[in-house]
Formats: sequence, C-alpha cells, structure tokens
Amino acid sequence: MTARCIPIQPARTADTSPFPLDQWYVAGFSSELTDKPIARTFLNHKVVLFRTGDGQFAALEDRCCHRSLPLSCGTVEGGGVRCGYHGMLYAPSGQCIEIPGQERIPAKARVKAYAVVEKNHILWIWMPKVDGTAPTTSAPDYPHHDDPRYKFGSGNYHYNAPWQLIHDNLLDLSHLGYVHLKTIGGNARLHMNAEMKVSAEGDHVRVVRLMPDSAPPPTYKAAWPFGDKCERWQEIEFHLSHLRIWTGAVEPGTDAIDDPDRGGFHMRGFHGITPETDATCHYFWSMSSNKHPDMPENIDEVIRQTAFTFDEDRVVIEAQYKNMLEFGEQATWTDIHVDVGANRARRIVSRLLEQQHVERMAEA
Repeated sequence: MTARCIPIQPARTADTSPFPLDQWYVAGFSSELTDKPIARTFLNHKVVLFRTGDGQFAALEDRCCHRSLPLSCGTVEGGGVRCGYHGMLYAPSGQCIEIPGQERIPAKARVKAYAVVEKNHILWIWMPKVDGTAPTTSAPDYPHHDDPRYKFGSGNYHYNAPWQLIHDNLLDLSHLGYVHLKTIGGNARLHMNAEMKVSAEGDHVRVVRLMPDSAPPPTYKAAWPFGDKCERWQEIEFHLSHLRIWTGAVEPGTDAIDDPDRGGFHMRGFHGITPETDATCHYFWSMSSNKHPDMPENIDEVIRQTAFTFDEDRVVIEAQYKNMLEFGEQATWTDIHVDVGANRARRIVSRLLEQQHVERMAEA
C-alpha cells in the first residue's frame, strides 16, 4: 500500500464550491421543528429552518434583508418567520409579506429560499448550483423509519472535523473491535479479518462484511437472548449525503447471514453527514431496531448505547483531525486492506467536484 497525502481542507477555487451541489443534504429531523426557528449552517450557507402554523417546512437565508439580523433570532408565526428587530414577516418563499407600520412592501424585500421537504421523518434541503433553481431529483426515501417491524430514535452531533472523515469512519467498521468495546465491538482480530466485499455503482458504494462464529457484543446481548455465539453481518451503503448501515446477528443454526430476509436482531442506522463549513459538519443519525418477542422493549437501551458509540467516534475523529492540522503536509496516509470502501467514496466526491468545476468553466 502506498502513502498518499489527504488534503486537510476540501479543494476550493474561486469559481467552485468545495462541496458537490445540486444535491439533497440532510437538514435534520422533522421532530426538531416545533414553535421556534432553528439556525444551522449548511455548505458554508447560513440557513434558518422553521415550520409554519399550517405545518409547512421552510428554509431561508438566515438574514433579514433590512438590517441583517439573523431571522433565527425571531419568532415563528402562522404564515412565516418574523424578524426580531423590526418585525418584518417572511413567507416560506422568502418574500417579505408584512412590514409593521408600512403598507407598501418593496419587491426586493426578500431573502433566498431553499427547497426543503420532509420524508420518513427526515428533513432534506436542496443545495443548488444556481440560486433559485428547482430540484432535479426527488429527495431520498428511507422507509425503515415507517416500517412496523422497527422502532427508532434519533439525534445529532456537531463535529469539529471535515465531513469526509466521518465517511471514512463509517465505511470501515473494522475499528469496532478497538473503539467500541463496551457496546457494539467484539473481537478485534475477527473484525480485522472479516470477509469483506466492496462494490460501486454510479455515485454509491456498498460494503458487506460477514462475521460468523462471533461473540455477541454487549449491545446485542442487552437486546436479544444470544448465547455465547452469534452470526454477525454489516452492510454499509454510501450515498453522497448519507450512509445506511444495516448490522445485526442471527443465532447459530438459524438463518444465513447473507439472506436478505434473515431474522434475528437488526440495527438499521441512518447517518446524514452534512458539511457545515470546510472544517466542520453536522451528523444527523437515527437507529431503527426490532424486538425479540420474549425480551422487554429494547429501543431506549439501543439508542442509549448507539449514542455512546458516537461519543467514542467523535473523540477519535476530532483528535485525528487536530493531529492532521498539527502535522500539516507531513500527515500522509498509508492505506491498508480495510480502506477500500472509504477510498472509493472519496473518489466519487472528487469526481463530482471535478465535474462541477468543468461545468462552471464551460459556462464562464
């Protein structure tokens, strides 16, 4: 394996974004939007998210066009969000629809609006190449949140690290035996030597890891009546804006671990990794899990232990990035066998950015 230099920051030129555009990114979960606006930054753009009185989800530039106070400092009213400085009311379209004390509303009294949709309890925001252009694809489906076989819980993290370091982490689950010994880990040698198949199609990468004859880790034992052994699987799907990780185990002598309809204990993880800035990102996650008929309800414990594993991951990744900054150009990486999936995902992002740059140069 050869050493390669990983850029500390995403490639940026004067005429390109450091992130692929004309894409749906995860903005959060619909349950987060109640009666107050939420301020978030996506791909270096400050955005305010809110839900109107009639249930419409909206995303606007987080800036009043009058004196630039963040609209997230205001209040949500029936038809929109009201600025907390002089009371200008903005509709989900971004148009100002009321100026207290003034009847005429200038046509230019508006802010940028983003397309945002809710599907399967997930909020998706369209980040366009050209402001104001409509989405060219539908937001992704994630049916497991609405699957009656599962219950799910969710949360979010803020990372002081670039988004692709989280991609690397999730596409390489061999680290479980070292980082997550108290929850979903297991025998480190078994993880490092697991049979692994990696495939790619279009902008997606798929990693399948099979681990028969495993000792069930603590999270599995707490949720399912496993004995001393189980048959484990890990199926990871990389999509540009998110990853889907289906892990679990069956009891020995029951279903095959490569059977799409296998039973046993399932954990279906959704991982929405959305860049905040060049060096920080959002991590929106959910975990859907099933219950054994002879065991008590397990979703609260599964969610608690899942959150604990993400705490462990964040410590590692933020320390990794801090070290990369301190070593600078000396922070070269030497690839090993577990890096195949992560490297393919990085090539997809690089290809999309190069394609975006070429298109922008052709338009110039």
